[in-house]
Amino acid sequence: MSNAFPASNKPASGTAPREATHAPRPMLKTLDIMALVVGIVIGAGIFSAPSLVAAHAGSPTSMMIAWMVGGLISIAGAMCYAELASTYPHAGGDYHYLRRAFGARLAFLFAWARLTVIPTGSIALLGFIFGDYASQIANLGPGSSAIYAAAVIVLLTAVNIAGLRTGKWTQNVLTALEVGGVLLIIAVGLLFAPEAAPASAPAPATATANWGLVLIFVMLTYGGWNEAAYVSAEAMGPSRSLPRALFWSLALITLLYMLANLAYLNVLGQAGMAGSSAVAADMMRRALGEPGAQLIALLIAISALTSANATILTAARTTYAFGRDTPAFSLLAKWHPQWNTPVNALWVQAGIALALVMLGAYTRSGFATMVEYTAPVFWLFFVLSGLSLFVLRRKEPDVPRPFRVPLYPLTPLVFVLTSGYLFYASLRHTGVGALAGVAVLAIGAVFMLISPGRGASAKP
Repeated sequence: MSNAFPASNKPASGTAPREATHAPRPMLKTLDIMALVVGIVIGAGIFSAPSLVAAHAGSPTSMMIAWMVGGLISIAGAMCYAELASTYPHAGGDYHYLRRAFGARLAFLFAWARLTVIPTGSIALLGFIFGDYASQIANLGPGSSAIYAAAVIVLLTAVNIAGLRTGKWTQNVLTALEVGGVLLIIAVGLLFAPEAAPASAPAPATATANWGLVLIFVMLTYGGWNEAAYVSAEAMGPSRSLPRALFWSLALITLLYMLANLAYLNVLGQAGMAGSSAVAADMMRRALGEPGAQLIALLIAISALTSANATILTAARTTYAFGRDTPAFSLLAKWHPQWNTPVNALWVQAGIALALVMLGAYTRSGFATMVEYTAPVFWLFFVLSGLSLFVLRRKEPDVPRPFRVPLYPLTPLVFVLTSGYLFYASLRHTGVGALAGVAVLAIGAVFMLISPGRGASAKP
């Protein structure tokens, strides 16, 4: 069996037409993949979620342990994806693994979720974050946040259509700015804290840790590293570059997250963190005054921009792979030979994300609506992707595996059980947005059942 697209670039029978057969070319080095992973994961979460973690952690020690545990769980999941991506390098990422492990039906449903819910919802969410903070710098009037969100989606889609080289260098620059901003927060919090000690503040809101809620908020902040799988077909030496990029990216992110939380604690204390609705802005305001708060608004806007660009770049790869395998969606499989990008997939993705921006603008709570919309579907397919590792080890034992997940089967089991818990929690703790996401997934299930050819066994 081939681990990637056939060298001849001829499509399998019944797949995309000849003009869609231009395949991805390896152009991404380890550092490029690391920039994607770091850029996606270090979004706006680290500037807001720590206050929620502090409110439910019980003590500073529990809070710091939670951030360490979140990093270790993420690394466990990343090692599972490193084995899958290096064994089966493919632009479809999870879609390709699910298709090989469980067949065409489940892969179809996942591709539908990727097209309509998971990354498109995340792109709209990140657009709203950018819009919220950009509006603090230059307000455009009523609907300012949604206007900014729509403009960002169109602009970054155009950048990524212009070529992988353009998209990756844009990502590298934005990631450097983003990481530099986090380092600035760490330096200010640890080195330039005001002399007044936060220890005199009242006790935290909870005396004991609520680990369920704490883990939900922490893992939300670590989310997004799995997007590296979608550029595995474009990675140079994927058997080495992907495991290295995933491990070192998450090790760096874990370190930055822990240092950032130490900085928040040093300036605000746990009670101050728990009582803050914008912990990074409050820390900078206390340390540097109002100019510090304006600076953090700019930083968060850049972080949202960075994550949005990386998500747009990676998410369209699943849609492209889906189009190759599904005749009814073959238009999505056009790969531009000169720009080396899935042009139609990118535009369709942008159109759906813009529709979700309109939905968020209508509800007047764009960020919250998009979180609820994406979370249950995201964690459901994380469970299934983790299970695919077990299935493919048993189903295809003779396929060469350049990288094997350490401590198998314990490592993937921890990842699957954690993801299952977060799927349950996302349904229990979210509202109407979650029901909307599940409803859209159900529509995809109906379409899957009535479409011809969905019962065929999967072929790589």
